[in-house]
Amino acid sequence: MNLNNYQLARIIKSPIISEKSSLLADNYNQYAFKVEKKATKTQIKSAVELMFSVEVDSVHVLNVNGKQKRFGRSLGRRSDWKKAYVKLKSGHEIDFSAA
Repeated sequence: MNLNNYQLARIIKSPIISEKSSLLADNYNQYAFKVEKKATKTQIKSAVELMFSVEVDSVHVLNVNGKQKRFGRSLGRRSDWKKAYVKLKSGHEIDFSAA
């Protein structure tokens, strides 16, 4: 692995496992990931193809704003993060239980 592959491997922070993402995976072959804030669609596509050995059809990205929370009398704020929905080409799938 060269330096470029290490940089791509750091783009994906974690998969998002929820009811919504499970339904998307079953019905539309889409998977949700928490990614670096500065990551672009092409970087996310390359990172998913490298890490899971699949072919990516499309990538949809959205910025999630952190919520404002109260800690006693003081106000706090959770950090902002980026979410990516990755659609795989037909015949490909990712199995998170085996990875």
